[in-house]
Order: sequence, then structure tokens, then C-alpha cells
Amino acid sequence: MTASYHQRLRQLHTRAKLPGTRLVDRARGRVRRGGVIAYSTESCFGIGCDPLNPRALRRILAIKGRPNHKGMIVIASSIEQLRHLVAPLTDEQWQELMTYWPGHYTFLLPASPHIPPLLRGRHDKLAVRLTAHGEAAALCRALGTALVSTSANHAGKVSLKSARACKKAFGSKVLTLPGRIGKRRRPSTIIDFASGRVLRA
Repeated sequence: MTASYHQRLRQLHTRAKLPGTRLVDRARGRVRRGGVIAYSTESCFGIGCDPLNPRALRRILAIKGRPNHKGMIVIASSIEQLRHLVAPLTDEQWQELMTYWPGHYTFLLPASPHIPPLLRGRHDKLAVRLTAHGEAAALCRALGTALVSTSANHAGKVSLKSARACKKAFGSKVLTLPGRIGKRRRPSTIIDFASGRVLRA
């Protein structure tokens, strides 16, 4: 792995702050039991769960009113949290990805055949990102897992920007963690890794 990648990770982890230990423990328990959490990301709050738990994925779709075929983005705090979610890549391919990560770039990579179909929707690729948002990265690291990261909103509505708005919108269906969103005005850029085509700028 490149030195610059490790340097960016160290800087990110140094800046990262998490809610109190008790709340993090609650979030860990919620995720392990197939529950759903809301947390701050680069441009808005996201709704997340264990990406390998089909029951949790169904809960997110029901909460948002999101169609099953769309698939979801997964964020992580390290390459290691993503490897089992995608098909094997060469060392050179991982090295290329590490020139963009941690960052606001979401890449479509070939999905592992072992992930739940709801995670990738009707696609054969999975959207993944090594997040550059300190709190989100710290949360993934503390929970020991990558997280689904779909925008915190009901389908067709604006993305929510605060914990207070999430609590009002979702109530007890979602465990909302306090946090501040990043400074980005727009969602992450989505790129098909194989072709380089930008699907969302």
C-alpha cells in the first residue's frame, strides 16, 4: 500500500471524533442484531446497517421507501473492510483505488457473488467508498465493519443534514448518532472503475 494512502488514513483517524462509548456500544449492538443507524457523512446524514445482513437491508428499503433494484453504497474505514464485498482485484487495481481514497469518490467494482442481492440490486457491481469523513470512518472502525451508506431521507425527499432531522423523520426505527456532516455540498462522485465512466459528478 502506498505511503500517501497511509498518511491520509492517519490524518483522517487523528481528526476523527466519536460519540460516547455507551452510544457506540448501542450502535454496535443495533448493527449486530440487524438494526439500522443514522450517522453523519461527507454531505448529509446516511442510513446504515451491516451490508451482509439481508434483514437489515430490507429494513432500510422499507424505512426509505426505496426500490429494491437500485442497490446501495457501502463505506468503510480501510481497504480490509471492503475486500470480502467485491470480487478479487489485482494489487495494481487496489493501488490505483488508493490514489483516490480516503476521498469522496465512490467506485463501482465487481460484486462478490456472496453478498446479498439486495445490496447490489439489479447490478453485477457494488458501489463502495473509503470515506474521507472522519466520524463515519471512526464509526466503521469502532464497529469493526463496513456500513451501508444510503442518504437519510424518504425516497424522493431531500437528504437530511442533522441528527435532529433524522430523529424527527425516523423516530425509533433508526438509532441516530450525533455528528456533523462534512463540507461537501454534493454527494460523492460515482465512477465505474472498469471503464472510468463518471455516473454521478
